[in-house]
This record gives sequence, C-alpha cells and structure tokens, in this order.
Amino acid sequence: MHKILYFIFRRVGIDPAGRFNNEWSTQIILGTMVPLIISFIRGVWNRIFFGTSKGLLLLIGRNVTIRHPRYLHVGSNFIAEDNCELNCLSRRGVHFGNKVTIGSFALIRPTNIYGGELGDGLKVGDNSNIGPYNYIGCSGYIEIGNNVMISPRVSIFAENHVSERTDITMKEQGVKREFVKIEDDCWIAANSVILAGVTIGRGSIIAAGSVVTKSVPPYSIVAGVPAKIIKKRISN
Repeated sequence: MHKILYFIFRRVGIDPAGRFNNEWSTQIILGTMVPLIISFIRGVWNRIFFGTSKGLLLLIGRNVTIRHPRYLHVGSNFIAEDNCELNCLSRRGVHFGNKVTIGSFALIRPTNIYGGELGDGLKVGDNSNIGPYNYIGCSGYIEIGNNVMISPRVSIFAENHVSERTDITMKEQGVKREFVKIEDDCWIAANSVILAGVTIGRGSIIAAGSVVTKSVPPYSIVAGVPAKIIKKRISN
C-alpha cells in the first residue's frame, strides 16, 4: 500500500521520502491524502483564472479568498492554506516562485478592496513561505527572495501615513509608499514588524517581536524595538 501511495504522491509532484518516515502508518497517510486531494481539486479549478501557473501540484485550502486572480502568477508546488486571503489587484501583480506556501489566515493586500489607488504588488522567490496570520501590505512594492522563512504573525508594510501637518487630519494627508526587500536565506521570526523602505540583507535573522525601521546588513541578527544589530553571523 505504501508503494501505491508513494507512486501517487510522486505523480503530483510530492516527494514522499521527504515528508513521510517510518512513523507514518498507511492509515495516517491515507488520512493526510484526503484533504490534500480535495485541495488539489480546488487548485485545478482555481488555476483556470490565474494569470499564469506552472507544474501539476497546486493546493488551495478551505475558505481561501483570491481576489482578481488574473493578476496572480504562481510557480510549481504552490500551496495556499485554509482561510488565507490574496487580493492580487496591483500594478505589477502578485508573483510566487516554486515551492511557495501561504499560511492559514495570512492576508496579502496591495490595494484596498473598496477602491482607491492601485498598489504596486508582491514578488516571492523559490522555496519561501509566508507564515500563518501574516499581513503583507504591498501597496508599495515588496520583494522577498529565495529560501526565506517568515514565521507566524509577521507584518510587512510598504507604506507610511504622512503626518507632517496638524491643521488637517492624517487621513487627509495620504500615504508615502516605499520599496521593501527581503533578500535570500533570511529568517523573520514571529510577531516581527518590517516597515516601509527597509531592505533586509541576505542571510539575516530578525528576532521575534522586533520592529525593523532601518535596513539590515547581510548576515546580521537584529532584535528589539526599534531593532538593532546584536550579532553578526559571519566575521568581516
């Protein structure tokens, strides 16, 4: 039975050796397959409306909301977990590389769903993930590299409210949009906040609960509010 199940997994692009060891009984694997198959069927239907999609494996969980899907472009092995929301309406679209996972209840929003100026959009590289309950406010352009790990409840904002004047409300003053970039092989730990205009250098670690207000050099470990460098992963 294991051989039959493993054959099915390989046909849809899943490497069973990397996912199921000897602790996984046939019964457990079958129980795992049922929701995967349902998610796969949802993926087959939804991909019809995407801008582009690659590969056979595309899993869409329960209660996933994808607004303006023609602006969405996904690579192979794309997974959108239960209850996440992707609003893809944007100038440059929303692009995901290969083996990208969007966690449960994550929200990607380049543009207000009730109208207003279009946002710029989002690009995520290969083998990266957006964690559960993340908020990705990509009204300014956000670029996330390859092999980036984003933990639960991380927020990334590519705009700031303008607040210089006091004779009118801050709402009336609008916003300033800025580019945000997270380079390859970074780890953004839980409950972190990354603000507009920030670049996080390759191989950096953002400690849990940090608020990143300034760009981070490559291979840095930063922590705190506001975040400061506490260690370097490599010597100069």
